[in-house]
Amino acid sequence: MPVTAAITASDLVLSYGPATAVTRSSFEIPRASLTAIIGPNGSGKSTVLGGIAGLVVPAAGTVTIHDEARIAYVLQATKVNEALPVTVREVVGMGRYPSLGRFQRLQARDRKIVDAAMEDLDITDLAGRHLHQLSGGQRQRVFLAQGIAQDHEILLLDEPLTGLDITSAPAIDVVIHHSTGDGCTVVLTTHDLTAARAADHVLLMSGRVVAAGPPDEVLTPENLRAAYGHSLMHLDTTDDQLFIDDPAHVPVSGRHVHRERTIHVEGAESELHGG
Repeated sequence: MPVTAAITASDLVLSYGPATAVTRSSFEIPRASLTAIIGPNGSGKSTVLGGIAGLVVPAAGTVTIHDEARIAYVLQATKVNEALPVTVREVVGMGRYPSLGRFQRLQARDRKIVDAAMEDLDITDLAGRHLHQLSGGQRQRVFLAQGIAQDHEILLLDEPLTGLDITSAPAIDVVIHHSTGDGCTVVLTTHDLTAARAADHVLLMSGRVVAAGPPDEVLTPENLRAAYGHSLMHLDTTDDQLFIDDPAHVPVSGRHVHRERTIHVEGAESELHGG
C-alpha cells in the first residue's frame, strides 16, 4: 500500500535547551496538500516547522520525511543589511545554490526557474532593485520566490500571510495553491482561523498537537477551547461563531521562536543562511 503521508511524527518532543516547546505528539502530514498549523502564541507552531526542517533536533521521538523529499523552508523574519548590494534577482537565484556544485554559476535551466518563480510572485519588475528599497510585502514575495526556486517536494512557510499588503497576500495565496496542485506538500503556520479553515489538513497546537485532520473535524469549538483556553471568546451563541484573541508575534520566553534569515556577501559568493 503506497504511503500517503509526506511527513510522519511519532512521539515527538521538541525542546530549546531545558525548555520543552512541544510535548509528546504524533501526527501525519498528507502529501500534495496544504497543511495549516494553528494555535495560540507560543504554542509550538514555528518549532514544529523547525523540527520538520531538521533545524530543531527532537528531544524524543522521530520525524520521518518520506521518500527523502527535499525541503524548502521560507522563514518568517528577515534581517537585511541595508548596505548589501544584492538585487531581487540575485536573492531569488540563491534558491538554486543547493543544486549547484561549489563555485558553479547558474546555468540556462537555473535562470529559467528563477524567472518563473519571479513571475509567479509578480516581482519580475523588481528584479534590479535592492532589498532595502522594497516594502515588507514585496520582501516576503522575494523570499517565497527564492523558496519555490529551490528543488523541493515539501515547502515550509512560517506565517507567510501575516501583515501583508493587498497585492502581496493574494499573490502568495495563489502560489501556495498552485504548488499543491503541482504535487508539492505545503505546510504553513498561521494565527488566522479563516486561513486554517481553507487548508486541506490542520494541526491544532497548544504546546502539543491537540488535534489533527480535516479542518471541519479539527477546528471545532471544543478543540479550539482546549487549545486557546481563555483567549477564545464566543461572539454569537446562536450559530456558534468564534473569535480568537491571539495577538501575533508576542514573544513567549523559551517557546515562541521565529528563526531569522540573514543575507551577506562573502568574497565572490552570495549566500542565504537560516539563523
